[in-house]
Amino acid sequence: MVDLPIDISVDLCGLKMKNPTMLASGLVGISGAACVFAAQHGAGAIVPKSIGPREREGHKNPILVEFQGGFLNAVGLPNAGVDQSLIELEFAMKHCADKGVPVILSLFGGTKEEFGEVVNKLSTLNPAMLEVNLSCPNTASDFGRAFALDAQHAADVIRIVNQNTMAKVSAKLAPNVPDIKEIARAVVEAGADAITATNTMPGMVIDVATGKPVLQNKEGGISGYAMKPIAVRCIYDLYKTVKVPIIGSGGVTTGNDAIEMIMAGATAVQIGTGIYYRGIEVFKKVTEEMIAFMKKEGYASLHEIRGLAHRE
Repeated sequence: MVDLPIDISVDLCGLKMKNPTMLASGLVGISGAACVFAAQHGAGAIVPKSIGPREREGHKNPILVEFQGGFLNAVGLPNAGVDQSLIELEFAMKHCADKGVPVILSLFGGTKEEFGEVVNKLSTLNPAMLEVNLSCPNTASDFGRAFALDAQHAADVIRIVNQNTMAKVSAKLAPNVPDIKEIARAVVEAGADAITATNTMPGMVIDVATGKPVLQNKEGGISGYAMKPIAVRCIYDLYKTVKVPIIGSGGVTTGNDAIEMIMAGATAVQIGTGIYYRGIEVFKKVTEEMIAFMKKEGYASLHEIRGLAHRE
């Protein structure tokens, strides 16, 4: 049993975090007040809902279904558009900063040029860091493939983002690719300062009574418990491939889940659907469980366990 204080603080690209838990971009962070609420309840950093170039309603209901391994969602990136979101984001940044909690703004676009448009406007808020959601479809492509599925397109977006901001940039990658390492190398070479691994991956749930997909959009993104082994594998592979911090995302609900991702190589971990299972207190609970584990196992800092799964 370690009697010394346990250090769970994190330095993420210069951002100081009290603990490694982060609010993942999603419905919980849809307003400035909601972001502050998560900060008040123990999140080490906040990633608000992704912002795009224009107002977007998202998909029609039903957009969410629970299954045995987690959730399937097809929310469809609803947001007020960047121009109408600046006040809410500024509110979140100011009031979270007052609590010592950094805010990482999330953005998306339907074309490479739209990413530049959005980041140019977000940069008026002087964010310290941005998370670039590369999993939205490239509407300029003949096939509408997500940027995250193509190394060249993903790298092009990161270059455009970097040309329009002084903030640090994390590229949020998708797991449903033949080789996520190839995509990671491309975005890091293009200037990504960090990698978020990972976004959801496509799935479908069918109502056997009607014989039809449950979601209005038919398919949706898998999140929750089912995503954790996939995310852990991605983090493990990326840790060996790129020399930038990795933000783990996908199925973190307990302290052991967070420890597992950090042992795979993550610097910090995002929590989304874990809020559904354990409430907004999940950030404090996960942090307390991590500390308890580290005391029991004799670890004094996260540095001692980060990448542990790679050591001989």
